[in-house]
Formats: sequence, structure tokens, C-alpha cells
Amino acid sequence: MCRLPASSILLLLSLASPSCPTSSPQAAMRHLHGSFAISLYGALIDGRPDGNLVVSPAGVAASLGLLQLGAKGATLAQLEGSLGYNVNDAQVRELLLQSQAETSNNSSRAAAWLRKTCVLLVQSGVKLVDGFTQNAAAWADASVVRGNFSQPGRGHVEAWPLQSGSSSGEMSGSGEAQQGAEAVAWWGHGLQMALVNTVAFRGVWQKQFHFSNTQNLPFILSDGTPVKVPMMYQTTEVSFGQFRTTSEQRYTVLELPYLGRSLSLQVVLPSERKTPLSSLEAQLSVRHMASWDVGLRRTKMDVFLPRFKVHNKFNLRSTLPVMGISDVFSPTAADFSGISAEESLYVSDAFHDVTIEVTEEGTKAAAATAMVLLKRSRAPVFKADRPFLFLLRHIQTGSILFMGRVTNPVDQSHTDI
Repeated sequence: MCRLPASSILLLLSLASPSCPTSSPQAAMRHLHGSFAISLYGALIDGRPDGNLVVSPAGVAASLGLLQLGAKGATLAQLEGSLGYNVNDAQVRELLLQSQAETSNNSSRAAAWLRKTCVLLVQSGVKLVDGFTQNAAAWADASVVRGNFSQPGRGHVEAWPLQSGSSSGEMSGSGEAQQGAEAVAWWGHGLQMALVNTVAFRGVWQKQFHFSNTQNLPFILSDGTPVKVPMMYQTTEVSFGQFRTTSEQRYTVLELPYLGRSLSLQVVLPSERKTPLSSLEAQLSVRHMASWDVGLRRTKMDVFLPRFKVHNKFNLRSTLPVMGISDVFSPTAADFSGISAEESLYVSDAFHDVTIEVTEEGTKAAAATAMVLLKRSRAPVFKADRPFLFLLRHIQTGSILFMGRVTNPVDQSHTDI
């Protein structure tokens, strides 16, 4: 049986110590999820000081977990070091599958719609290790699909609507699986294995914003330029808190629950207009996020939040090495003998396609046309009229489904990184 890395073992032991009586293996896993999310987000924004961005840490972690099922030696050690756990460990897998099941159950209702695909595309003819495809299929929504990547494809990955949790099988003929094969073949001929992950979410607010209250209001960009954006508004009771970074920079956190209160959106905003969002991003830590759980208080407020949609497509080949995961992309160093003992497989690319949309209903909806003046109440005001961070998380497990920033709510461009 594979073991947790030493850092994770120490974490589990420390969380179970008398000084932390309420801790548990679930709390340890929550901490590891948060650490991975911050590490991934930090690697993505490195060298990118501006621009809308969204990533799904939970989606990427699930994909890396899939690779762990077939990795050996130093390749497995790098994946384990980045995630902080090994899915080959029975206890770890049980914790993760329980967390994923809770998230999926809450997101399968009409109130919240979460679609994830995690697919490992393997060249036809490659003989897989017995049991690997079964293990992969049992790992959340992951699946293994074969394809012929030796010929140039005609499609693009965004045209690949492969259904989540599709069973493994041979890619032949027409259909969604064939589109997936063509998409990856278009990027690189002759590859042996490619990992493709897609995530999309829509949710209904616990208390919806009214379209009639949305109006065009100024949003100040990072360079000080004002732009008019559709700004949603409501007076409601929210979870709100004021915090400080280690350098004494003040910031606020607003939490808006989705219907059912199992999922929530946290909006993180620098308190001072002159404080750049990048300064707050650089100091974000798991300790800060943990303080939000105990520091937020129910408060009646005037909430102004811009309507926004962010869509990014990433090739994580340049990002994951920053996090210590490099061997998987090396034809000579990668060890995926747990997938195929006869072939020297390596990951040619790791694509991640993610979309989040926030509107008055919380779900995808037509734009509001009514622009009215609002009668202000005397309640405290939270106004996201400048760049902010957001985290969409599952409250009970702490799993961060999405994490990103909005620097320009009306920028609808799809960013490829």
C-alpha cells in the first residue's frame, strides 16, 4: 500500500493533537485542498498581473489523481508532493471519493449544475495494465478513451462535448468521442497520451438578485480607467468579515450562498481602493482562508456585485512544472508503467477548460434591460466596483471548485493560456 508523503502524515498527526481537538482526517484533507488551490492559482497568475481568470482546483486535482493511479517512482513522488496525498492509499481514496460524492450530489439538483469531465486519451494499440481502466472509471468522473492520434485532426477541444463519466472504449466512427480524438490530434501528431479536463458550473442564489435592480455603474479597472458594467444589487443578510494580511493590508470577504446552502461564492476585495489586487493575491494563504470560516459574521448589507462570465483554456504543461510536476511531460523521465508496462508513456499536454458565470439568478439568464435608480438603505455597503478575487467552494468539505479574479466584468474574451 502506498503511503502519504511525510508532510501529509505530519499534518494529520498535528491536526489530531490535543491542541486541535476538533480536527480530523477530513480537516487535514481540507487543508491540503486549500494548499493545492493556492499553489495552482499562484502558478497561473505568475507573470500575468492583469486579466480575468478562473481555474478549477478540484478539477485539476482530480486529473492529477487519475495520473497517480498509473504513475510509479519519481513521477508518482512529484504528483504526491504537489497534491499532498496519494490516491492509491485506501484511506485517502475513501476520503476523496466521499468528498466528491457530496459535491456531486449537491450539484446535481436543479439549484446547482456542475459538469466535469476528466478523460485520459490513450493512443490505440497501447496495451494497458489490467485493472487500470476499471480503477480510472471508479475515480470520480474520470475515464480512459482510446484514439488514433497519428493523423492530423480537424477539430478543436472546445468543440468536444464529451459527457462526464463516459465509459472507456475505442474511439471509432462519428460522435463526441471522435471529436475528442480529433481535438487532441490537431494539437500534436503522434502523441501517446493526453489529459483533457473540462469544468462548468451554474448555480441559483439562495436569495436572487432582481433584474430590475441591475443598472450600469462604474467599475474601476487596475489602471484607474472607469468602465460601465451591469451591477447587480440587493439588500440582504450575508456572511461578511474584515481581515488583515501579514503586511497589515485590510481586505473584506463576502460570502453568498447558493440554494441549498451547500455551495457558496466568496468575494474577496481589498478595502483600500489604492491597494492593487496583485498585492492581496501574493499574500493569500490557507491560514487566511481558514480565518474566514471563523471570522465571517451574518450582517444585513447593501450588496453590489457585477454580473460576469469568465472562460479560460489552459495548457498546464507550463504551469505544473512550477509546482514540482515535471517528469510526467518527459519522454525519458515519465514512469507510467502502472498504465502500460510495455509502452514508455508520457503526458504530451494537459488541457484545462473552465467557465463560470454569475448573474442575477445565479444561473445563465438573459441580460437585464431595466436600468433604475436605487433607493439606498442605511445598511453597510459591500461594493465590488474594482478588481476582486472569488472562490466557489463546497462548504462542508471545503473543496474549492473554482478560484479566480475579475479585473474587468465586461471583458467577455476567452483567454487561452
